[in-house]
Amino acid sequence: MKNKYSKIVVFLIGIIIINYISSKVYKRFDLTEDKRYTLSKTTENIITNVDEIIIVKVYLEGDFPAEFKRLQIETKLHLEELKNRNKNIQFRFINPIDNAQKLIENGLEPSRLQVEENGKLSEIVLFPFAEINYKNKTEYVSLLKDIFSNSQDEQLESSIQNLEYAFANAIHKLTTKKSKKIAVLRGKGTLEDVYLFDFLKKLGEYYYLAPFSIDSVAKEPQKTLKQLTTFDLAIIAKPTEKFTEEEKYALDQYVMQGGKTLWMLDNVQAELDSLMQTGESLVYPRDLGLTDLLFNYGVRINPDLVSDLYSSQITLATGNIGNKTQFNNFQWNYFPLANSLNNHPINNNIAPVNFKFTNSIDTLKNSISKTVLLQSSPLSKIIGTPTIISLKSISQKPDPANFSNGDKPLAVLLEGSFKSAYYNRVKPFNLANYKEIGTATKIVVISDGDIIANEIVNGQPIELGVHKFTNQRFGNKDFLLNTINYLVDDSGLINLRSKTIKIAFLNKQKAYEEAFKWQLINILFPLVILGVFGLTFNSFRKKKYS
Repeated sequence: MKNKYSKIVVFLIGIIIINYISSKVYKRFDLTEDKRYTLSKTTENIITNVDEIIIVKVYLEGDFPAEFKRLQIETKLHLEELKNRNKNIQFRFINPIDNAQKLIENGLEPSRLQVEENGKLSEIVLFPFAEINYKNKTEYVSLLKDIFSNSQDEQLESSIQNLEYAFANAIHKLTTKKSKKIAVLRGKGTLEDVYLFDFLKKLGEYYYLAPFSIDSVAKEPQKTLKQLTTFDLAIIAKPTEKFTEEEKYALDQYVMQGGKTLWMLDNVQAELDSLMQTGESLVYPRDLGLTDLLFNYGVRINPDLVSDLYSSQITLATGNIGNKTQFNNFQWNYFPLANSLNNHPINNNIAPVNFKFTNSIDTLKNSISKTVLLQSSPLSKIIGTPTIISLKSISQKPDPANFSNGDKPLAVLLEGSFKSAYYNRVKPFNLANYKEIGTATKIVVISDGDIIANEIVNGQPIELGVHKFTNQRFGNKDFLLNTINYLVDDSGLINLRSKTIKIAFLNKQKAYEEAFKWQLINILFPLVILGVFGLTFNSFRKKKYS
């Protein structure tokens, strides 16, 4: 008896010791193939900076269909992982019904989604948002990612992939001070502020922004260049006037001194507004005087037009119903949709990017590393300029055989130590610190100035990448944000955005058709197993004790 009780005591003491050790030493194992529950180094570094309590309110409490229940569960698992790494991160799930009015007042519109269940379609209303509060500052996180897709499963998969980036990005903005400075070039007929409003507003959440007049080079070239070199990046958005040699020389030396540049250029004159007025428009080359500069760096934007069968739509008036004008949407081959090549963190896991009257880009052989980020579809072709384009072409059915000269580069990343475009040339003005071979830097050249331009509705700018008539969402904003994150060597958030997770979804149609079969199996199979076990056990007892 003493031996028996001593074993029980030892067992209990062992249980207590194991529980104590497990309370002090905590370890989770991620056994998934894609490591979806393993936090990246970037996220770990971001949450390490959280030195005070962060409250996360997730508006996903309630009964949801199976698909959205998955989003709810994945969100909870991710927040549990964040809390495990930093106890200052607290979260709770809240039913949005009680807070609907407040959310709408804060600009968080509900999502209305079609759900198929038992072969029937129904509509549900969601507020797929999280509210993060830290030191009297608030950030809202959209948990349901808007993508250009007809598949709800694809949208949910993209949303789950985006969870780590969405929360890390919001916490990063709340806990980190801005450090990088970006110059937005003014002059030379660049885009007006109203067309840059949405993107610059988003960009201002991460970086210091300032307008920079390149026209001042004419009077004070040395001082202008010195001021320009205080910026980490220069954005050149759709200039329409020719650059002088002095201005080009200043930009060239900015690059030589390690400055990053994002060029968004139209090498042809083509605008939709003028086309709408007359029904046809003359498209002709636009001389910006930048061909030699970019040629020296390793690319050339051609004065042509890309026509692509994979394109977005334009909206045209087609008649009247009573006193109201009737509008219809038509495919417009001069607005290509460029699918991501998924070959770089900049373009990985983004929606198609909408281009307008874009040109093809040639890459040239030199020592600079070049990566094509976006290109036209295989079913595209090049149209030389000058040429006349007409809205009448919409009524003509295109022949795919004529669209066989595709895969034309539309956005190219250049990396390396560039040679000055003014090497062995007469310099437009004197510089004390002129450099022939530059410091290693990065350049992105995009052959469309309108890629950054948001549309205008009733005189007000709308979100970049949203079609004002069809409300389709394109990947312009994500692509440009990734581009700038990469150019200024940001904290690694860009790699989180490109994280890929493969989610297995149920085939709803097959599940509905075979529902009775699987219900029958689920009822009968356990009974059969139990019956076999009972018969086997009874037979064994008879054999042993007979």
